[in-house]
Amino acid sequence: MGRGRAKAKQTKVARDLKYRNHDTDLGALARELHGDPGKREDDVDPEVLDKWSDYVDPQRD
Repeated sequence: MGRGRAKAKQTKVARDLKYRNHDTDLGALARELHGDPGKREDDVDPEVLDKWSDYVDPQRD
């Protein structure tokens, strides 16, 4: 017992996802997935680099 409430919630969420009009910003999604071409690794704050430099593999250059 008790599964009825959980199943009803799942059904409600599934219907909401199926029938709601999602205004997806596909350009923002593409930038997130492919990376922003305007931002390079050199743009990282030097303090952040110093903080994490101890964790870099010494053989990797």
